[in-house]
Amino acid sequence: MIQKVVFVHTVASLVGLFNDLSKELIPQAEVFHVADEMLLKIVLAQGGLSPFIFQRVAEHVIAAERAGASVVQCTCSSISPCVDAARLLVGIPVLKIDQPMVDEALRLGTRIGVAATAPTTLKPTTELVQQRANFHQVPVQVEARLCEGAYQALWSGDLETHDQIVRQNLRDLMERNEVILLAQASMARVADTLSLEEKRVPILSSPRLAVEHLKKVLANWP
Repeated sequence: MIQKVVFVHTVASLVGLFNDLSKELIPQAEVFHVADEMLLKIVLAQGGLSPFIFQRVAEHVIAAERAGASVVQCTCSSISPCVDAARLLVGIPVLKIDQPMVDEALRLGTRIGVAATAPTTLKPTTELVQQRANFHQVPVQVEARLCEGAYQALWSGDLETHDQIVRQNLRDLMERNEVILLAQASMARVADTLSLEEKRVPILSSPRLAVEHLKKVLANWP
């Protein structure tokens, strides 16, 4: 039987990225996408999660299971806390986008920098680092950094300013940390513009690591 994977996005533009990763890493799976941009817009407007957001994510997960999904992969760090609640309502794996990235960071070092352009992703990712460190029973020091002004520049179409702000914050974080986490997939493009000399520590992004983990989950799921 063909396994089905449902990706739940808060940004429609991520569909192409996860389509490409799926074709490369899990070509045997049938892939579906749910792009609910209302989720992120409401989270940003409210400054965080609300009962409605938890309910909405859970509804997508329940619908995916009823449609025959083997696994649901959420692709937005802002809604990662909703995954814990949604898991209780279904009998299939529901995966966080940032957990594989966080686990890899903990394998690489104990001084971890977390960079975000949206405040709604910074807190969940930072908290997940601490949660996973407790789970693995390893010490960790986390430096959380909001790239002030980058998100506003991105939404206004000023990519140059966005990229400059992110690059400077990444350079600064690398001065004091052993590994850097990008709380948003959109930041990976900027990290790729840094020279090899500038990348003095690993800079991790979530999409590929998440789909590699998804591949392992599918291999062990009936």
